[in-house]
Amino acid sequence: MSSLTELNAEIESCRICELAKHRTKVVPGDGPENAKLLFIGEAPGWNEDQSGKPFVGAAGQYLDQLIGLIGYKRSQVYICNVIKCRPPENRDPMPGEILACSKWLERQLDLIKPRVIVTLGRYSMSKYFPGESISKVHGRAKRIGNVIYFAMYHPAAALHQGNLRKVIEADMLKLPAVLAEAGKMEEEKDRPSQLNLF
Repeated sequence: MSSLTELNAEIESCRICELAKHRTKVVPGDGPENAKLLFIGEAPGWNEDQSGKPFVGAAGQYLDQLIGLIGYKRSQVYICNVIKCRPPENRDPMPGEILACSKWLERQLDLIKPRVIVTLGRYSMSKYFPGESISKVHGRAKRIGNVIYFAMYHPAAALHQGNLRKVIEADMLKLPAVLAEAGKMEEEKDRPSQLNLF
């Protein structure tokens, strides 16, 4: 199994889809390799394309505030996007682009093994909550295997619609309980099963 540094180097040399022709920098993701909490956004924007880091614009600053609300620092969580290159004019990611990039996201998740994955916006949400709409599923958690998935609006939504700010913050404040639940799952997994011999 490669390290995250090696995987990032592979992602940076990716030429699978047309987005490779338009990007300034690839934006693989950012955070520790052992992060228990991982956020998946949609796609890099202009600021991210310039810096090679995810969530560094206005939406990223708001995400940093949200992470602070639950007593975490950005350096303790992993942040990435469904696709790793900025679509031209910040348009929505196309299905073929999401598909082409999905192998990178899967390999990131295999390496990091987060306990809780927060989907930010409808593109990452639809991967784990298929057929759902963000307005109905936000603030809800779902367990698949040993991972809990938690759906949230994208932080950028609060910048466009101020009334969503309270909703997003209320959803974020549910995360400590979700993380505690994930911690219990981890303990149960590590606890040796007892054999009843009598």
